[in-house]
Amino acid sequence: MHAMQYEITLPADYDMGIIRERVASKGALLDGWPGLGLKAYCVRERAEGSPVNQYSPFYLWRTVEGMNTFLWGDGFRGLCESFGRPVVQQWTALAFLRGPAWTGRPTRASKVTTRITPEEIPDAVTELRVEDGVHSVALAVDTRGWELVRFTLYEDNPAAEYTVRHLSAPELDRLPVGRHW
Repeated sequence: MHAMQYEITLPADYDMGIIRERVASKGALLDGWPGLGLKAYCVRERAEGSPVNQYSPFYLWRTVEGMNTFLWGDGFRGLCESFGRPVVQQWTALAFLRGPAWTGRPTRASKVTTRITPEEIPDAVTELRVEDGVHSVALAVDTRGWELVRFTLYEDNPAAEYTVRHLSAPELDRLPVGRHW
């Protein structure tokens, strides 16, 4: 399993209605994508208290083939034509857990990135807890810079940094649950 995200930061005066409309009209295109566990169409808006306007979709890929087909295909090419080609961050997934709100529709999300020092014990820094209101949580690592990413989907959590405008989840039920090491 692989995690992936790109962040498109937009001007402070950008009409975020354009992004909302883009997600509303194109979001369902990945609802049946082979190899995709989930894509959370994450948005941050200055009008809602964020320091930036940003479109930051987060993906959990069940297969590398699905991810590569997306990145080299027409959908991602269209995004690049509209906004330029973004840096695509990728992480190896370490764990995926379902939360108490698993059957609900996630409306908010958060991503917490921490650096793993050489002294830290992997089991201690990779501990996962699932709280009330959590739909699911993924833990992933970039071993190039030893960064740990915790991505959490919430049924509703106003304090979470992202609004989830749509969730494509064609193979969500096929994502392996638990730790992956």
